[in-house]
Amino acid sequence: MYSEIPGRLAGVRERIADAAGRAGRSPDTVRLVAISKTHPFDAIRAAADAGQRDFGENKVQEALQKIAQSTDTSFRWHLVGHLQSNKARKAAGAVDWIHAIDSVDLLRKVDQAAAGAGRRIDVLVQVDLALEDTKFGAPEAEVPAIVEAAAGCTAARLAGLMLLPPLAENPEDARPWFVRLRGVRDRLLDAGVPPERLKELSMGMSHDFEVAIEEGATLVRVGTAIFGERHYP
Repeated sequence: MYSEIPGRLAGVRERIADAAGRAGRSPDTVRLVAISKTHPFDAIRAAADAGQRDFGENKVQEALQKIAQSTDTSFRWHLVGHLQSNKARKAAGAVDWIHAIDSVDLLRKVDQAAAGAGRRIDVLVQVDLALEDTKFGAPEAEVPAIVEAAAGCTAARLAGLMLLPPLAENPEDARPWFVRLRGVRDRLLDAGVPPERLKELSMGMSHDFEVAIEEGATLVRVGTAIFGERHYP
């Protein structure tokens, strides 16, 4: 049932390498996060057997269930979907990365929860550039305050920015949004934010990750191209 996953994974990695080459980058500068939402743990095992170590989930509860099944592994778990404040404690106690910090309040709750659990966790600020009603994220004007607040965190380490652009069939339609996120990062660096807090750009999914890499992505979130179509209840 999962015999196609190693081949799909190899294909995605080849496409990552090609895109990185076009941008004059090493493929090693791009981390592939396999988004396993709705797929069973056996699918994750199949990807892991093919060398995958970073896995991502959209929902806290599904992440917790799969993390509980992976105690014998060295997987790195990423929460890539919207995180409600009332679930910050559970998330910070289990995952290694949170990609969707969108307020100072959420950042502080994650930091306190991680500290209470004796953990260190990497976080990314989700930037909402398109201001879509159906998407989450911090408007660009609010990002500097979140970045500033991260300097006072003890357990949550700001590592960069994340973007979820408007959905488009043509991957090229996403390119301007990726360029804009890189611009947000560059302006923060020019304002004096330490580079180690902005080293990651999480952008690009199954349909547009090659364009994202060409524009500077260091984390790409790929699900369908690895695991196949999702089956929702």
